[in-house]
Amino acid sequence: MTSNVSLRVWGNFACFTRPEMKVERVSYRTPTPSAARGVLEAVFWEPEMYYVIDSITVVRPGKWFSFRRNEVGKVISMDAAKSAMAGKKPMEPIRAGGGAEDAAQRNMLALADVEYVFTAEIRLTEKGKTAGEREVKYVGQFRKRAAKGKCAHRPALGVREFAADFEYTDGPPPVDYGLTEDLGIMLYDVFDPTARRSEKNVAPRPVFFKATISNGRMDCHPDRVTLLRPGTGRA
Repeated sequence: MTSNVSLRVWGNFACFTRPEMKVERVSYRTPTPSAARGVLEAVFWEPEMYYVIDSITVVRPGKWFSFRRNEVGKVISMDAAKSAMAGKKPMEPIRAGGGAEDAAQRNMLALADVEYVFTAEIRLTEKGKTAGEREVKYVGQFRKRAAKGKCAHRPALGVREFAADFEYTDGPPPVDYGLTEDLGIMLYDVFDPTARRSEKNVAPRPVFFKATISNGRMDCHPDRVTLLRPGTGRA
C-alpha cells in the first residue's frame, strides 16, 4: 500500500479566490493546492499526519459566471457572546441584508459545474514519528472514511457556501480532452508545506508556484515544483 490517496470532488459552484484581488472576489482557473488540502482535511485529519498535495486533475473545468452578493465585515466577539450567555446584555445581531451597515456588496467571478480529483501523499509529523506511527495506518483510515462518505465537516470548493460532494477513488483518472494551460504564478498554500511536519503551531507564511495544467493535470508536489517564498529572497 502506498502513502498516496485520491478523492473525487465535484460541486455546482467553486471560487478559489486570488489573493491579489483586494475588493472583488475572482477565482483561479483551477483549485489551489491549499484548497485541495482543505477538502482532504475536512474528510480526515490527525495531528500525527499531514497532506502533501501530489496533483490536481481537472475532470470538468466548469464555466465562468459572475454575481453580486452581500458579505459581512463584522464578527461577534467572544466577550459579547459570553455576556449574552450570562444575561448581562442582549446579543447584537449582525445584519447582512442589502443596505445593512454590517454588510457590503461584492462582485464574484466564480466557476460553475466543476469536478476534480485530488491526489495527495500522507506524511507523518514529528509527533507521529515520535509516537512510532506509520503512514499506512492513516491511509487506511482516510480510505474507509471517504468510501463511507464521512467527514469532520462538509468540505467546500473555495468558500464555505459552495459545498462539495466527494467519493473515494483509487487514483487520478485518465483525461482525454487535453486541457493544457499555463496558469502563471498561483498561490500554493497559506502555510509553507515544508513546515507542516512540525508538531508545533505553524505560523501562516504564504508560498507560490508556477502552475501549469498538462493534459488536464496540474503537478503540485513540492519535490517536483519550485516554491516561491516572497520576502525571503529564496525559492
